[in-house]
Amino acid sequence: MAARADRHKLYEQSVQNAEAEIDFVDETFRELRGRRARTLREDFCGTSNVCCEWARRRRDNVAYGVDLDDTVLAWGRDHHLAALKPPARERVKLLQDNVLTAKTRPADILLAMNFSYWIFRERALMRRYFATVRDNLAQDGIFFLDCYGGYDAFKTLKEKRKVGRFTYCWEQASYNPLNGDMTCHIHFAFPDGSKLTRAFSYQWRLWTMPEIREILAEAGFSSVIVYTQGWDERTGEANGEFTPAEVADPDAGWICYLAALK
Repeated sequence: MAARADRHKLYEQSVQNAEAEIDFVDETFRELRGRRARTLREDFCGTSNVCCEWARRRRDNVAYGVDLDDTVLAWGRDHHLAALKPPARERVKLLQDNVLTAKTRPADILLAMNFSYWIFRERALMRRYFATVRDNLAQDGIFFLDCYGGYDAFKTLKEKRKVGRFTYCWEQASYNPLNGDMTCHIHFAFPDGSKLTRAFSYQWRLWTMPEIREILAEAGFSSVIVYTQGWDERTGEANGEFTPAEVADPDAGWICYLAALK
């Protein structure tokens, strides 16, 4: 089963929820700016699933996806872009480019999700990226990004979760507390005993929430709102609802959205 598996499909099934992500940024932008967003840019866009979901939502929505990896962009064109109706397909522009230098039409919404921006491991480079994002936003644009943390984030560990007919495994393989560098992997296991080991690997810096907020301010953003995830008291699981917060519990693990206003 592992030999026949498509790692990009497995990733989307286990990690990404494009519909929920677009729901959040679309509704939040309208709440904060009093209008509908029209133009979205997704940095580190990967398979362009989110870009295509944005174009599908409304007839005047335009999406730009930026990624360095031409193979994953090609996969997205074959699997997501090709599935759109022609008018929507024309409103998605995918660029093989560096997010530090790519220039696109000013975006109402710019996204850097799934902690992808943690690839920038030096503070000066992260500040440069955030400043570039700000330059690529419309006058009232908003930069949306996510962050995870908690005391388990600083550990080496493996977490497994059943997803349909396969098992998803998140591995924090190494962490250096002296500089914050970490290595993470995603593995997949199947009922027949076969495994897709290190289907995805990441060399990141584990940035903390205060650091990210400070660098966004240094890059010129006027304010940053943090949205924490709620919990279902009955099940003890996250409920997928994100609300603004200034105080949070020091849990073992948490995920937040940030909205940085230009």
